[in-house]
Amino acid sequence: MSLELWIAMIVAALGTYLIRLLPLIWMQQRLKRRDGDAAVDVLPKWLVVLGPMMIAAVLGVSLVPRTPDPAGWLATVVGLGVTLVVWRRTRSLGWPVVGGVLTFGVVVIVVRVVI
Repeated sequence: MSLELWIAMIVAALGTYLIRLLPLIWMQQRLKRRDGDAAVDVLPKWLVVLGPMMIAAVLGVSLVPRTPDPAGWLATVVGLGVTLVVWRRTRSLGWPVVGGVLTFGVVVIVVRVVI
């Protein structure tokens, strides 16, 4: 591998590590300052809504196909439908993702082979 690729991998690894480490250190210090308070009351309001906002962002990005051709849109719609049906039946997090991804892949392959 080239030197540039190694540098990019190291920078990406450090960035990923710091994204996880810095909030952890920040919250530990915040909890130490408020030693007697309940931990839930110490959490800032923005941290409570951060999880749902990130899930909504990932969902929004996932609903637009990478290649906006008819095969991509059809696979996205069918995959989303299968994901919702599997979720409704199982009420779990894993199986709907597996079903949606597999369906998406099969639809893309079938449509591109047929067309």
